[in-house]
Amino acid sequence: MDESQRHYAAYVLFNQALADHLRIHSTDLQCVALLDLEAGPVSTGEIARLTGLTPGSATRLVDRLEKAGLVVRHPDPADRRRALVALAPSAQERIGAAWELPGRAFSEVLERYSDTELTVIADYLRRAAEVGRAQADRLAKES
Repeated sequence: MDESQRHYAAYVLFNQALADHLRIHSTDLQCVALLDLEAGPVSTGEIARLTGLTPGSATRLVDRLEKAGLVVRHPDPADRRRALVALAPSAQERIGAAWELPGRAFSEVLERYSDTELTVIADYLRRAAEVGRAQADRLAKES
């Protein structure tokens, strides 16, 4: 547990440093990173779910990201009343360039592990993320 807490604290510091380097808010960086993992454009409601923000806060986040040129809105072909949000190509280039050196450093760490060990690590990270989301939901409901 101690190492898990150290990892979390170090990653929060890294995320903030990268956001500062890119001159964006750390929440904006997290949203951009999550959008990069999605297969395609997502709704603002889905962004709220991914980030844990309220729908209104997620809308303001998307407005801020759009103004910064990091995302673009597309009409939803299934429902013309709503828009879907995707990363702007320039955002992928900008974030990708900033992520190049850290990404290599993280990859070097992972290269030290066998495929079997990586499977265990990925399983732990996936399960820990699920617990984190569930606990965040629980705490939000208690507030």
